[in-house]
Amino acid sequence: MFYLDRAATTPVRREVLEAMWPWLTGGFGNPSSTHGIGDQAARGLADARAQVAAVLECRPAEVVFTAGGTEGANTAVKGLALAAPRGRHVVTSAIEHEAVLASCDYLARFHDFTVTVLPVDRDGLVEPAVLAAALRPDTTLVSIAHADNEIGTVQDVPALAAVAHAVGARFHTDAVQSAPWLPVGLDRLGVDALTFSGHKLGAPKGTGVLALRAGVPMEPLVHGGGQERGRRSGTEDVAGAVAVATALTLSDAARDTAARTASATRDAVITGVTARVPGAVLTGSPSARLPGHVSFCFGGTAELPGVNGETVLLELEQRDVVSSSGSACAAGSTEASHVLTALGLPEDVARSAVRLTFDAGLTLADVPLVVDAVASAVETVRAMG
Repeated sequence: MFYLDRAATTPVRREVLEAMWPWLTGGFGNPSSTHGIGDQAARGLADARAQVAAVLECRPAEVVFTAGGTEGANTAVKGLALAAPRGRHVVTSAIEHEAVLASCDYLARFHDFTVTVLPVDRDGLVEPAVLAAALRPDTTLVSIAHADNEIGTVQDVPALAAVAHAVGARFHTDAVQSAPWLPVGLDRLGVDALTFSGHKLGAPKGTGVLALRAGVPMEPLVHGGGQERGRRSGTEDVAGAVAVATALTLSDAARDTAARTASATRDAVITGVTARVPGAVLTGSPSARLPGHVSFCFGGTAELPGVNGETVLLELEQRDVVSSSGSACAAGSTEASHVLTALGLPEDVARSAVRLTFDAGLTLADVPLVVDAVASAVETVRAMG
């Protein structure tokens, strides 16, 4: 079986499970306790924080452990916007994850913020000039993802952040999809805050990181005992922190080699599918694209019937290829993807989407099998009418 849905989640790595185990057993203490068992847990938490900081090239004090990408995005967007804002205007893009869009909507509904949603070009890119034109004297925050989960497009975040900072606005980036593949960090990307999720890296679900630049004020979502330097109260999950730190470190060590391998495989899949499947259209940027990420629409014409992406997925699974039609966070929705319609695709074409996401374990030798499966699945669905 080919598991090609790694943008949704990844299996927990054995090394991560082994690193977690001591903190699920003997090292069960509360890091805030002052006795020896609590101190042991506190040291484990500090070591995990230092590991994450080393990869992100930031200070350990700038690392906040969260329960995942959605919590991180909510904390960053709401927390930065509400803490000492320059004004009540936030800017985001039309292809953001629902966690960011819903957080902006919350600010508009309950705190009288104005939200500007930037358009993207046909590849899903936000132009710095478009962002510059949208900024105002009262803009307090810009939130634009580093890479998109549905189409794989990678934004020029350093350029976009520089535009925001030129007028004094803060910048947050959702790095959930880019953290497994690309170097990320506050200084490297030039941002004030970045967030990512552990389960995209081989850590368990329910783990994540918010990196917040020192000195940037943030209103916490969770109030209480003041853990995480007051930015996220509640007893810390030491095992979860160790897990995400271990997964991030392992990913960072193998990043360059894995990215080269997956990029070559990605390009071969794109070439193979576009050659074998009439009407296949690559979505997202063909060049500014994540390794290990391929996404197509199979919309029809008068001579060539379109397909339903979900039906293609069922056919692919019959052929031992597990994939998706887009964001798992929007599972169950009958509406066309907001990301694909933002590219200018009609709704019926957007509903034909299929996304194949993989790691370096998928090799060039596997490509013909995957391409055959996609071509056969689409052909079968089209034959159904």
